[in-house]
Amino acid sequence: CAGRVEVQRDGRWGTVCDDDWGLPDATVVCRQLGCGAALAAPSGAWFGEGSGPIWLNGLRCRGTEEHLARCRHRGWRPHVCAHEEDASAVCSGCVWAWCTQVPPTSGSQAPTDAASLPGGPAVRLVGPTGRCAGRLEIFHAGHWGTVCDDLWGLPDAAVVCRQLGCG
Repeated sequence: CAGRVEVQRDGRWGTVCDDDWGLPDATVVCRQLGCGAALAAPSGAWFGEGSGPIWLNGLRCRGTEEHLARCRHRGWRPHVCAHEEDASAVCSGCVWAWCTQVPPTSGSQAPTDAASLPGGPAVRLVGPTGRCAGRLEIFHAGHWGTVCDDLWGLPDAAVVCRQLGCG
């Protein structure tokens, strides 16, 4: 559950401009898609530029709306905004009713709830919200350890999410 935000209007798909775009707006998108909590609201066409009309601009969601169309905005019409400004959303991929707790594991064996690529270390996310959100841990030399956030960004998080099957 992460990507460029697009909306359909009058049978045509278009994008949303990132002017005034923020976490409350991404929260509404994630809720509308059933994708859990909003983790980030990247701007600047983070997931690539769209095409066609830019239907919405200047969104001002409170974060409590059920649908993006219920947020304040500058009107449903093509806007003077370039696709290099397409808004994006990164969601947890975990809807609360479907989440399963992943308890911290001690010991020297990688648990079956961790994900590992061939030839790579096992990773997991540990926290109270389920397997698709939390602190990143890596299994190395028989022990679980954390990962430093220096130079950490959304591309790194996207790799971990894909490796864990979280979107």
